[in-house]
Amino acid sequence: MTAGPDEGPRSPWERTWVLWTSSAALLVVIVALVAVALGGGGGSAAAPRAAAPVPAGLNQATAALLGVAPGASDPVSAPPYRLTDQHGHVVDSMSLQGKVVVLMFNDDECTDLCAMLASDIVAADHDLSAAAKTHVEFVSINANPYYPKPSDVAAWSRQHGLDALPNWEYLTGTPTQLAAAAKAYDVPIELDAATRTISHGSQIFVIDAQGRIVEQAAFGTESADTAPYAHGLAVLADDALPSPERGHVAGANLAAVIAGGTGVGDSPTPITGPALKGTTALSTASTRGRYTVVDFWSSTCAACAVQLPEDQAEAKSLGGAVAFLGVDVDDPAVAGRALATRTHATFPTVRDADGSQAARFRVSELPYTVVLSPTGKVVLRHPGLFTADELDYVLHSIDQALPGGGD
Repeated sequence: MTAGPDEGPRSPWERTWVLWTSSAALLVVIVALVAVALGGGGGSAAAPRAAAPVPAGLNQATAALLGVAPGASDPVSAPPYRLTDQHGHVVDSMSLQGKVVVLMFNDDECTDLCAMLASDIVAADHDLSAAAKTHVEFVSINANPYYPKPSDVAAWSRQHGLDALPNWEYLTGTPTQLAAAAKAYDVPIELDAATRTISHGSQIFVIDAQGRIVEQAAFGTESADTAPYAHGLAVLADDALPSPERGHVAGANLAAVIAGGTGVGDSPTPITGPALKGTTALSTASTRGRYTVVDFWSSTCAACAVQLPEDQAEAKSLGGAVAFLGVDVDDPAVAGRALATRTHATFPTVRDADGSQAARFRVSELPYTVVLSPTGKVVLRHPGLFTADELDYVLHSIDQALPGGGD
C-alpha cells in the first residue's frame, strides 16, 4: 500500500507491499488474461524489472523469492516500540540492541500464509549456526487488534512450533499500541470489524545490532513456503551480524536457472513429483492433449479445505475432458492425505514437500490455480479461492467445446 497525497512524507523504507488476504479476482480480468494467453505472443507482456543488488550469500533467484529490497545506503534507525511478549513480559526495542532482529507483523488468528511463514521461521532458525542464533532474534508484532492478549499470541506460537525457539518473541499490546507500531513501520493494516478479521502487509525488516534497518524482504509476494526461502532469511540475518559472530548457514539457494517460464503465455517444464497417495510418480506431461487445472494447496491453509471440494465438483462435471492435478505444498504426507480424504478430493495430487514447485510458479498465496493448455502453455494464474462456478465459466470461455457449461 502506497502513501496517499495527504499522508505526509514517506519513510525511507516505504514501498508498495502486498496485503495478506484471500479474495477472488474479477472474472472480467481473468478472461482478459486468458485472451492474452491464447492470443500467442510468447510470454508475459510485463517489461522485465532491473535486477536489484543481491545481498551477500544469496543468488538472484533466492533474492527474488524473498522479495529482497536492499536498504538505504545509509541505514535508518528502526522505530522504537514497547510491547508485551507471549509470556507477559514487557519488551522494549532498546533491550534488543546488540542483536540482529528479524521483525515482521503477523495475525495471531491466521491459519494460512502466516502459518506458512511460521514454519519458515523455524527452518531459518535451524539453518543458522549455533553461535549465530544466539545473536539473532525473530520478532513478530501482532497485527490483529481484535485478539490482543498475550494468551492469544502464545497460543498461536505453540500451535506453529515457535514456542520451542528461545529466540522467538511475539509481541502484542493494546489496539492503540499495535496501530502505532504498524504505522511507524508503514505496514498497512485493513480491519473488518464485522468479521473481526484483518489483512496486513507482508514486510520483513532485518535490523542490525545498532538498531538500523539494513535489509527488507517480504513473504506472500511471488514467494512460497520453501526450504530456499528459510535459507535466504537465515542468510539475511547472518549477513547483518558483525563478522566475528557470523557462521555457516545451512540449506541452499533456490536453483538459479529453472527451465521454462511460468507466467501467462509461457510453456513451463512439466510439474513432476511423487503422488500424495500411492507410489506412482505424477507429471503434467501425461495430461498433454487436454486442459489441465493445477491447484496448489496445503493442509495449513483454511481456504484450501474449501477449494478442494470445488475442484472435485468441477472435475466431476467435466467428466475427464479436463485434467485436474493437485500440488500439496510443504506438508507432511499424513497431513496432506488427511485433508484430501476429509474433503473427498480424489483427483491426482503431487507432493511438493519442500515447496520447490510452488516457488517455481511464484505462488503468492494458497490456494493458487494455474490452468495449462493442451500444449502445456499457461493460460491462467489465479490466486485465492476459485469456486466451481467461476472455474467452469473461465474454462468454457477458453474452450466452448468443453462439455456442460453454464448459461
